[in-house]
Amino acid sequence: MKEMTKANLQAAFAGESQAHMKYMVFADLAEREGLTNVARLFRAASFSEQMHATAHLRALGGANVTVKNLEVALGGENFEVEEMYPAYMAVAKLQEEKQAATSMERAFEAEKVHAKLYARAKESAEAKKDLDLPAIFVCEVCGYTVEGAAPDKCPICGAPLTRFRKF
Repeated sequence: MKEMTKANLQAAFAGESQAHMKYMVFADLAEREGLTNVARLFRAASFSEQMHATAHLRALGGANVTVKNLEVALGGENFEVEEMYPAYMAVAKLQEEKQAATSMERAFEAEKVHAKLYARAKESAEAKKDLDLPAIFVCEVCGYTVEGAAPDKCPICGAPLTRFRKF
């Protein structure tokens, strides 16, 4: 693929991915405000943006067999834990941006768990076996992820058990 087309597809993928997530957040907020049809519109548009992002990722050759996808996911999580979030948190603290620092610290802690899960999943996939995985619970406040059972209180943000979503 020619460089300009590749760069354009990468930019389009990033933009569509961000729109997808932004519209999901907007939908949740509209729902809380009792605007169910506005929420439905945001969710429909979000799904459409997800389809665009998916097509762009495929055109870039970014969706592969599971072992390769796990390698990519693990690499991304390790980058976030080892480089990205430590640097971002340092800047936020230096600039006394407390909300940004808290958001990044919480994500940093959750990403550590994701990296471990992806590493295990990659080992299983390489052995041609599915991952032995109990229920997964994710804190709806900070993204903390745990296997088996949700804690009574999130160890990262302190959210109660009722704020964990089961997967």
